[in-house]
Amino acid sequence: MFKDAKDAIDWIHSRLKFGVKPGLKRMEWLLEALDNPHKNIPTIHVAGTNGKGSTVSYMLHMLTEAGYKVGTFTSPYIETFNERISVNGQPISDQDMLELVNELKPYVEELEKTELDGPTEFEIITTMMFLYFGTYNKPDFLLLETGLGGRLDSTNIVEPILSIITNVGYDHMNILGETIEEIASEKAGIMKENVPVITGVQDQDALAVIRKVANERRAPLYRLGEEITIIESALKDGKEVFSLDTPFKQHNYLMLTMKGEHQIKNAALAITALDFLKSKNAIELNEDDMIAGLEKTIWKGRFETISKDPLIILDGAHNLEGVESLIQTVKRHYEGKRIHILFSALADKEFTPMINQLQAIATSMTFTSFDFPRAAKAVELYHECTLTNKKYNDSWVNAIEEIVQLEYKQDDVFLVTGSLYFISEVRNYLINDKTVY
Repeated sequence: MFKDAKDAIDWIHSRLKFGVKPGLKRMEWLLEALDNPHKNIPTIHVAGTNGKGSTVSYMLHMLTEAGYKVGTFTSPYIETFNERISVNGQPISDQDMLELVNELKPYVEELEKTELDGPTEFEIITTMMFLYFGTYNKPDFLLLETGLGGRLDSTNIVEPILSIITNVGYDHMNILGETIEEIASEKAGIMKENVPVITGVQDQDALAVIRKVANERRAPLYRLGEEITIIESALKDGKEVFSLDTPFKQHNYLMLTMKGEHQIKNAALAITALDFLKSKNAIELNEDDMIAGLEKTIWKGRFETISKDPLIILDGAHNLEGVESLIQTVKRHYEGKRIHILFSALADKEFTPMINQLQAIATSMTFTSFDFPRAAKAVELYHECTLTNKKYNDSWVNAIEEIVQLEYKQDDVFLVTGSLYFISEVRNYLINDKTVY
């Protein structure tokens, strides 16, 4: 039995040695032993290469605005481990975390003695989440984000009321497949028999895979750009403004605080999901609650302004599609500004195409590393960049301090981007150590 939450979380992290083991057998074993708590929760299951967290956050804010109790399961965390399991945006308490781990640990030890072997870190966290929401703190809705892929992801044991696939891009190809069709097939694996699916996938090859699986499972399919239409979008006072036509309702003049056209797409999926639930009388949600929820939505580390003087923006663009969205957003909001980029990535990512894209908008680029087992070396990233005005610094803390000590001008924008694990470290440092700027 663990005495405090830190020891409990250290034990969870110790499971990293089990790596990633796709498959649901261990989840089935654990949840069966716990009386299948996952079957007690109305769940919206969200998969996709990018945009999962933002789409979840839009739904969360709209539902809580209407008075619902909403559980979320997201990853990775940005500030604290506990935020992965949250209720109405509030992370699970240390005490609840401790009690869940102590309850689950004997089952984990028993499972290790079977031919199925020990569960991974993510399988344990997922089981804790189902136990918490299904047994101890039942929400009106659970917004459930996949960890990796979909078909064999630990979360795919759930029986949802609705599925969302935000988009499909090239990421985790060593696990999900080399082609867009293979990756799409893994994401499409979250679809269940007769359960409606909402998707923002634009790639036609990926969409063909999703359409095929939806037909096989008799799952009604609602596609952005087809059944769901963004009628018009514009910028007003630095905010995204748009109108939307879903199969269930037309919405005029919606406003987002989060920046970027990709956020309009994420919001469109979230709105369609709630419109669907409303059409089935599963929720009561008026337009004022929807408007207020959308405008209040923020998501840490996603084009987040962390300082205005100097202007420092954090964005966890950790794959090529994420970088492309980031570049579009920079051009949309900061055209003509001098863009100084601090970048770090994981060594197992395809970082060269990301650097190639970023350097096209950069005035300068600095490369760094961070304390993580799979972090790429700063000098390795540096050599992939062809920009003349470039440098590397092994210490990201020193790199940040160099940025804020520069004689910056009105049109300088400092953009910190790359791995979400990196963004998490930088964000905590900048928020907690106000002396740096």
